[in-house]
Amino acid sequence: MILTALCLTFIVFFLTNLQPNLEKLAKEQNNQRMSDEQVISWLDKNGYNRPVLVRYGEWVAGVVQGDFGYSTRFRKPVNDILGVRLWLTAKLMFWVLIVMIPTALLVGVLAGMREGSRLDRSLSTFSITTTATPEYVSGVIFTVIFASSIVGLKWMKGVSTSAENGITFQNFALPVMTMALYGMGYIARMTRASMAEVMTAQYIRTARLKGVSFPNIVMKHALRNALIAPFTVIMLQFPWLLTGVVIVETLFNYKGFGWTLVEAASNNDIDLLLGLSVAAVFVVLLTQFISDIGYVYLNPRIRVR
Repeated sequence: MILTALCLTFIVFFLTNLQPNLEKLAKEQNNQRMSDEQVISWLDKNGYNRPVLVRYGEWVAGVVQGDFGYSTRFRKPVNDILGVRLWLTAKLMFWVLIVMIPTALLVGVLAGMREGSRLDRSLSTFSITTTATPEYVSGVIFTVIFASSIVGLKWMKGVSTSAENGITFQNFALPVMTMALYGMGYIARMTRASMAEVMTAQYIRTARLKGVSFPNIVMKHALRNALIAPFTVIMLQFPWLLTGVVIVETLFNYKGFGWTLVEAASNNDIDLLLGLSVAAVFVVLLTQFISDIGYVYLNPRIRVR
């Protein structure tokens, strides 16, 4: 995990510190009409022309000590920005997961219990439709239906910006529905496929021959084994949510991780981009680590030797 984090952060550090980006940063911080000599002088003065490996080593040392640098866009330490923005996105992700995971598992289990039935075909079509609809499409559709229509204005009051001060159904429903709808279909399809495979296993047929009721077969025998593959998929949703919030937070003007990432990239805020990349890498590695542990718990036959 440490090696992966170092490799990923170095790639981001190298790309954000390319010479065109540094020249753009110098002009943004001073004057767009700066000459080439003035740009080089400013970069030398601020230490940007030193070897990349040296600067990367200094940056890593600062990160280890808790110093992520200074944001040129927001004019404050990156540490102060990361804490606030990540907390806002964590609240959004929490409610997305609360809506998305139970609904997706329910849809997948219902579809996989009776493979080939009318219910299975209907729910599978719904799952494929949600997966095929990106966030920027569903977000616009929800906005038109619920926030722009006469009917929607009666109950959908406020925008996501106001959710920074207090979450309500009115100001948080649209971004949560937009993100949950897209991820829901993928989890439901994986659950459905896993459930359909488990329902044809030999021990399930044996339980049926013994006279075990169908609900008990599903809940006590099939469900745990059917959740092994979906659990891995669910943990993979965390990295996806970090990328998905870039679109959703920008669309609904919710100033969390994704919105800050767009602002940092648009304004060539190198230190802030690096800080956000560290946060993203940490979330991805941590969720994959939890996924490996949970996979062993759900399937006791898997052991690390």
